[in-house]
Amino acid sequence: MAYFKQFSFKKFGLMDLKGQKPDDTAGQQLNDYIKVIFLKKGAQVMVDFKSYDLQSDALFFVHGGQYYQLNEESCYGSMIYYNRDFYCVEIHDKEVACDGILFHNLYEIPVVNLSAEQSVVMQQLFEQIHSELSAEDSNLEEMLRVLLKQIIIKSTRIWKLEHDIQTEESRHELEFIRHFSQLVEWHFATKHTVAEYAEILNITPKALNKKISKFSKETPNDLIKQRIILEAQRMLAHTGNSVKEISYKLGYDDPSYFIRLFTKQTGLSPQHFRKQYASASAFQFS
Repeated sequence: MAYFKQFSFKKFGLMDLKGQKPDDTAGQQLNDYIKVIFLKKGAQVMVDFKSYDLQSDALFFVHGGQYYQLNEESCYGSMIYYNRDFYCVEIHDKEVACDGILFHNLYEIPVVNLSAEQSVVMQQLFEQIHSELSAEDSNLEEMLRVLLKQIIIKSTRIWKLEHDIQTEESRHELEFIRHFSQLVEWHFATKHTVAEYAEILNITPKALNKKISKFSKETPNDLIKQRIILEAQRMLAHTGNSVKEISYKLGYDDPSYFIRLFTKQTGLSPQHFRKQYASASAFQFS
């Protein structure tokens, strides 16, 4: 079953996933929506070209424009989807402190694995959303927003616990990597070097490398390039833009250099990558 509500420019939907292709919610196109997907153990899912076979119940946080696929036969759960007008994590980040953790995280795909107890809590929140959408109370919009924020806040806390963010020092370090993730997300199409980000952060490139090395085996340069290539992958999968057009959009005036960079990073030329994901067999409703 699927529900979709619109409050002026604000849009919110809930879709049940029952091991089969879900309704398309009256033709709604979901690619530009932010999505929170609850999946039961055993589900097979791909987010940003990385595959997951879930060993426990989990939540995926998928921003608008991210590439994702769900294997319809294995996926049981629910999906919340909403537009930026309904709730924008970048603007309201002080409320939930999730930007750079659940969304725009350079270090890993934003998946939150759930214990049995945590899964029960999350399923109850999804069920409350289901009940609210069925009742259509006059305060529906605000109640949906409150429940959504609860899911985001609880998920952020679980992520921090899983990554051992407990001490004051670790919280300061987390804020730094959150800020670096946000900067790369905002500027990856125009700023390609570590020095440019170090200047914004008012530290030396060497100091930036040292800080990032505490959390990742990859260097800041690796992370910047990976974000650029990820955007290229999304464009190749989602749009009909030519490789030259994608190159220019990502700040590369020399398409030949961009093609070499893409091929080195992915092992495939842009043309072969597009062909591979255009013919993907797993069910996709992005």
